[in-house]
Amino acid sequence: MSNAPSSLPDALRAVLLDPAEATSLEVHGRTKAAVLIALYVAGGDLHAVFTRRRHDLRSHAGEISFPGGRRDADDANLQVTALREAEEEIGLPRDAVDVVGALPPTPTVATNYGVYPFVGLIEPGRVWTPSAWEVDEVLELRLTDLRAARTRRRLLHRGIPFRSDVYDVSEEAVIWGATARIVGDLLVRIDPLLDGGSP
Repeated sequence: MSNAPSSLPDALRAVLLDPAEATSLEVHGRTKAAVLIALYVAGGDLHAVFTRRRHDLRSHAGEISFPGGRRDADDANLQVTALREAEEEIGLPRDAVDVVGALPPTPTVATNYGVYPFVGLIEPGRVWTPSAWEVDEVLELRLTDLRAARTRRRLLHRGIPFRSDVYDVSEEAVIWGATARIVGDLLVRIDPLLDGGSP
């Protein structure tokens, strides 16, 4: 990856879905929600911004995810939902995000959401202001490290064991479920970019 990402927005648009096209796709899930995959280049490497949810939340407690949540009635569309949620959860201003594309929606199993991921570029070096109600911490992970961390693990969810693809970043950072599926789709699409190639 070049230190001068001037062509990066175009390269990402070439491998991602158009946001309006992605929004029109159907997905299983009673409730529509959206997440923001905020990417930035630092040290010549592409990074993504994640949150670790508070451990005392009713759903998805302690999990690593992208900033996001359910669509509000006031949201003009799901892209607005993703940007609003990122602003509320980590203090990322909407006008600081250049939305370059989207990924196909994915369902959540436990909560019956249909999650629409939007991809945006931001400047590196932001100071985060995590929501005290929802977020324990903000994680900035290098995508090449995520790619190398993919594995399959036996997990336990609500007392039920199952095997799943995960991203085993560290003892404290295991990405699984819908977030892992979104990460996997992103990495497949941008893999050539991570190695300095063209899409």
